[in-house]
Amino acid sequence: MTSYCVRVADMHASERPRERLFAYGAKNLATAELIAILLGTGQGAGKLSAVGLGQYILQVLGQDQVDPLTALRQVSAHELMQIPGIGAAKAASILAALELGRRVLASKPPERAIVDDPAIAAAALSHELMWQTQERFAIVFLDIKHRLLGTQVVTIGTATETLAHPRDIFREILRQGATRAIVAHNHPSGNLEPSPEDVSLTRQLLAAAHLLGVPLLDHLILGNGDFRSLRQTTHLWQEVSD
Repeated sequence: MTSYCVRVADMHASERPRERLFAYGAKNLATAELIAILLGTGQGAGKLSAVGLGQYILQVLGQDQVDPLTALRQVSAHELMQIPGIGAAKAASILAALELGRRVLASKPPERAIVDDPAIAAAALSHELMWQTQERFAIVFLDIKHRLLGTQVVTIGTATETLAHPRDIFREILRQGATRAIVAHNHPSGNLEPSPEDVSLTRQLLAAAHLLGVPLLDHLILGNGDFRSLRQTTHLWQEVSD
């Protein structure tokens, strides 16, 4: 294991965060490695490397949080600069990256865009669902050519539960004149694993979609900057077609 006091320049090329990003993609880097790329250099507390300083930042910010990323999303410049080794320049880099990420996630596909990938549907709902502290259930309305007609949050629940009934969901789909739909909800915890209730509701929605002749294309779970497609990760759609 790489010591977090070792300078990035002294690491083997295959262990350096920037090289790992190019080789494996940003999604496969640890959060501390991503922060290290923003920082460029380390030092600070205990003469840490950039990776070590990134890990130290997460440790400090996450002391009162189950997930340190929750604290990182809300951190201020003042809070960052209280951490040894983080000056104005490094704090600015971190805050700029966080804001850029928020803006990318909040950007919606253009009206009438073709939704042929779960990522496009997730982007359309990101602002309404991704970072909310309460569970929300939403619909993406599509026409017969899978063009985006609009989105709508239909229910808002608690931090751990939302209520959505197939009758109400399909009433709204038909009222909007959609001929295809994708449903989605968020998990405020960031855990994208579908619950038994999520699976049960999806089965009910697929059965209703079959009866009404309005295809349900997917059920997405969003949270903590990511999403999961139940169509891609479960066998529910195959069960309906069998």
